[in-house]
Amino acid sequence: MSRSLRSFGELVVIVATALFFALAIQAYAVKPFVIPTASMVPTLEPGQRVLVDRFSHRIGGDPKLNDITVFMPPRGAESAGGQCAIAGEGPSYDGGPLSRRSCTRSTSGTGPRACIKRVVGMPGDRIAVRDGHVIRNGRRAAEPFAAACGGGPACDLDAIVIPAGHYFLMGDNRGNSADSRYWGPVRRAQIIGRAVATFWPPERVGGA
Repeated sequence: MSRSLRSFGELVVIVATALFFALAIQAYAVKPFVIPTASMVPTLEPGQRVLVDRFSHRIGGDPKLNDITVFMPPRGAESAGGQCAIAGEGPSYDGGPLSRRSCTRSTSGTGPRACIKRVVGMPGDRIAVRDGHVIRNGRRAAEPFAAACGGGPACDLDAIVIPAGHYFLMGDNRGNSADSRYWGPVRRAQIIGRAVATFWPPERVGGA
């Protein structure tokens, strides 16, 4: 075998190995995610890029309160009006509220696109919403990151209890976020990982 052919073969092996490890890291450890909407403003802007820690969730670590979390929403969450497992629950996107409380459970299956929101309710918590702010187990949560709600249909909702193995997630932009208020708590199995750092744009590099 000629020297040039051997060198080319070594290069192919190196590139293939690097590609394998890059894909493995994305699949099992850390994955980049682009913020798709304004639902997390002012914390995260549309187009901002974050790194998501998938590894800790894969080895059994559960989400924690106030984690900024990437997840697959329930099936139907992308539809106008949202979807609940129980007909008539949850506020409406484009009309008066269907009821005065959030969905108590979500539809089965997952939507087509990952979302990013903040964990505001843990399994067993009693969650209500007043003027866009979370009332957790009877006490208003400290939420310096939350933007004003603006009086929309999901700004004031009566309490529900989060089922075991589920988490209540809301965007920081309380008046412009489709979240668990509309389509219910999210199952643990649908949570991908926690946003741990921002890497783009350069002026916003740092912790998520």
